[in-house]
Amino acid sequence: MLFTQDREKLRSYFRECWEAHVAGAIQTPLETLVAEVVAEHPEYHAAVLDERSLEREWHPEDGATNPFLHMGLHIALREQLSSDRPAGIRAVARQLITKFKDGHAAEHAALDCLAESLWLAQRNQAEPDEAAYLECLRTLARS
Repeated sequence: MLFTQDREKLRSYFRECWEAHVAGAIQTPLETLVAEVVAEHPEYHAAVLDERSLEREWHPEDGATNPFLHMGLHIALREQLSSDRPAGIRAVARQLITKFKDGHAAEHAALDCLAESLWLAQRNQAEPDEAAYLECLRTLARS
């Protein structure tokens, strides 16, 4: 379900995973991952459960963060780490965790690089530049 262009279905999937987790239901590995990310973001629980969030727009110029985009980036990053793709991302992630002394804080820092990489790919109508993405993460780990 995470691989859809239908924003409402995707947002509903977050809610379904979270509700199943709260109910103690058995979940697939992907559902568990989604629920774990939601659990780590209590500030977004209300949005995940609110039906109006299915259609809501969050505009950065209004100072709003799209909770589904934010949590989706966490999921994407964790999927990258699980497969070490792009190659070498696990090693850089370990450096970030050492630097930030907290896995979640390291992920939040890395999300900026991931978001930039995806934004540039979309703007340029191209595949994300894995080398530039890794370099952004390495720079973050060194700074």
